[in-house]
Amino acid sequence: MTVLVAFATRHGSTREVAESIACTLKAFAADVEFGEAREVRSQPGHGPGQARRWTLVVLGAPLYSGRWHRDAHRFLRRHRKELADVPVAVFGMGPRKDDVLAWERSRTQLDRALAKHGWLTPTAVMVFGGVDAPDKRPRRDLRDWTKIDAWAASIADPVAWLKEMAL
Repeated sequence: MTVLVAFATRHGSTREVAESIACTLKAFAADVEFGEAREVRSQPGHGPGQARRWTLVVLGAPLYSGRWHRDAHRFLRRHRKELADVPVAVFGMGPRKDDVLAWERSRTQLDRALAKHGWLTPTAVMVFGGVDAPDKRPRRDLRDWTKIDAWAASIADPVAWLKEMAL
């Protein structure tokens, strides 16, 4: 059982969320790979009749000015064949203002970004609160760590079930 947690980030806050998700998934999966989306390479030995290495892929990236980070899009294009039969969970880092319209806008932006990859049907999609750039004062941080951990546990359940079936 191998779970890949891949992320794109500009200032590091998405990496911190991805690290938290990876830690939660480690409690459920035998192996968790973690890395920047732009650095993830193809699975060795992946081809017709060969076992897939990833059992679940989690991909996260920030939303900036209505767009999902380009490295997330590139990851999906580069690994399309490998992801065809693997569950993919997606998260976006969204609003830095805590109001209903900001949350709705961020979710719409993430949905629009995912629609560009019509072949992809994520098993879970979530928007978490964003963080202002490090040089901005005062610095807003809307990340809800309890919500992040709960989401990670919810996507881990199918992994735990698959692990039990493999035994």
